[in-house]
Amino acid sequence: MADAPAQPPLKRRRRIRRTVHFGEPMPPGAQTFRAAWLCGPALAWVTLFLLVPLGFVVALSFAQRGEAGEIVWRFTGENYARLFGQGALGFDPVQPLILARSLGVGLGTALLCLLVGLPVAFFIAGLTRRWKTVALTLVIIPFWTNLLVRTYGWQILLAPEGWLATTLGEAGLPMADFALYPGWPAVMIAMVCDYLPFMILPLYASVEKVNWSLIEAAEDLGAAPVRAFWHAVMPQIRPGMIAGGVLVFLPATGQFIIPDLLGGAKVALLGHAVQQQFGTSRDWPFGSAIAVAALLVMLAGLWLHTRVTRGRREVALP
Repeated sequence: MADAPAQPPLKRRRRIRRTVHFGEPMPPGAQTFRAAWLCGPALAWVTLFLLVPLGFVVALSFAQRGEAGEIVWRFTGENYARLFGQGALGFDPVQPLILARSLGVGLGTALLCLLVGLPVAFFIAGLTRRWKTVALTLVIIPFWTNLLVRTYGWQILLAPEGWLATTLGEAGLPMADFALYPGWPAVMIAMVCDYLPFMILPLYASVEKVNWSLIEAAEDLGAAPVRAFWHAVMPQIRPGMIAGGVLVFLPATGQFIIPDLLGGAKVALLGHAVQQQFGTSRDWPFGSAIAVAALLVMLAGLWLHTRVTRGRREVALP
């Protein structure tokens, strides 16, 4: 019997490593693996330390407080009803007033910062390149000091025995005996000064891009200076105004340190309400409802900024 012909040895398939050059599209599998490798740790960190605690706070806002301050996991909407004044004994205006006061402080701070920051932004934009750098450095210098330290500095400056009150008294002004601290005047002065850079920087970014030839064209057509500014300049700087307003309004609404140290017991905002519920009152579900309400206010501000600036030349929020 003849021997069967020998089979040729099987050739091992060689794996070819293909190099992906810059600008060349990657296979879908490689794109998914690369995205997971690059973004996975950051997404895990955000999920574990931000989204999970936030979800716990939202769930806690629908729980109940027990008689001894413990958490009773029974679904209820009473916490949000209390936030809008609907209590067990009828309407209670305390919480609605705190919410309205917080929104008013945030809006007032944003408007005052706009009135002060707009001339400063135009002044900086008119400087030479060298002095622009110096001016912008002076604007951001307050950020080099901690907010708590700056607030204690305002306490010393605005105290009845401080040099400001002494100077006003020596000048014989009628405001000399008016106590700026503690009270609303001290709170608003410190809020405006601390959040003013958040308004100046977006305004400066918009003023730098203003097309001044439009003002010349408006004046050539007979427009008064005020009307030329309103119709030629204001539409160009509106994105910066909106961005600055959002950057000031959102943190000012939930501010805690400045009203607590400079307002004393006269100024109660959302931050005080949250601190009281999680502290002395031991009502964590209601405190979580207040925190969720503050978060919704911030999200509404960001949504309004996106809605208004859509389709326009925007100034991005940092």
